[in-house]
This record gives sequence, C-alpha cells and structure tokens, in this order.
Amino acid sequence: MTTIGFVRHGITDWNIQGIAQGSADVSLNDTGQQQAEALAERLAREVNWDLIISSDLARAKETAEIIGKKLNLPVSHFDVRLRERSGGKIEGTTEQERIEKWGTDWRTLDLDMENLDDAANRGIAFVEDVLVNFKGQRVLLVSHGALIGLTLKKLFPGKFKETSLDNTSITILTKVENQWDCALYNCTVHLENSKSY
Repeated sequence: MTTIGFVRHGITDWNIQGIAQGSADVSLNDTGQQQAEALAERLAREVNWDLIISSDLARAKETAEIIGKKLNLPVSHFDVRLRERSGGKIEGTTEQERIEKWGTDWRTLDLDMENLDDAANRGIAFVEDVLVNFKGQRVLLVSHGALIGLTLKKLFPGKFKETSLDNTSITILTKVENQWDCALYNCTVHLENSKSY
C-alpha cells in the first residue's frame, strides 16, 4: 500500500490580503511558519513518513523544510510539477483590482491562467510518478490549494465537487492495488489550540 499525504503550505500575507499568488514566489509570514511548526509537531507524534517532496515555491518549500527538520527527514527534492496553478495576468492582484481592470466577468477572459484540466493532469501525473518510484512508501507532498484540490477532484470523480483546503491542512490518500481511498481530508486539528491561526 502506498500512502500520500498532501499538505497545503502555511499562510502568507498574500493569502490574508486576498491576492492571487499562483506561481509567484511568496514566502510564509510569521503565522504561516507557526502553522507549519504546529503541523510538524503533530506529524512527529503520528505515523512515520518515508520522504517529503515539495513544490519549489518559497511558501511550500519553507513549510516542507520546517516539517522535515522536526521529522529529521530532509526534503527529498523540490519539484516544479507541484507548483500552484499559474494565475497568469491575475497574479499579484486582488478580486477588486481584477474587477476594476477586466470587469466582473474577468473569469471568462483569457488572462493566461493555466487551464484547470492541465493543472489537474499535472497533479495526477505527479501522483502516478510517486506510485511508480516510491511504491509501498509513505510520501508527504507539500503543495498548494488549487493544485491539490484539482488533483483530488480528478482522482475521486463525484466525491469532491468543490475543494477548499486550509493552510497546513493534511489530506491522506492510500492506494491498494487499483483502488484509491481518502482516509483524511483537509484536517487541521493541529491548529485548534491557537486562535492566532
């Protein structure tokens, strides 16, 4: 059985301000670092993981490194395929700025955003690589909300109509033979002890 733990990165200032991040290289803020520490503490008390692979964007990379330090498990590598869905021209803008610039129907325009199916297929392809290269292992993948959500929707058709993942949430998937199971979804119990998150 192969187990994959999808972790969304900790919070950033852009998350708080409602600024589209996409492939922009935005770092964690202090709260995001604390969230990652809380998740790392939790993971250290739970089952062992064999390796960590992360997006190469700073917010995911920092989250992965905080977890890896606590688990005494260096990040195996940083992979561009785990990056967030590219936001094209909307990166660095708020919803209000998008409406002012392109109107309320901005989502229907070609603003060079990565196609939803392309992002989902990128996530699926990466998961399939993990199944081949790390069969039978427990693998933590530190990535981004939209990419994880789109990947889950593709893996579990009909189960997830909408996926809204919280910062430093963990979602655990297992695959036995040809059957996927989602054992844990968007879990953030490690954040419940502090209102600052």
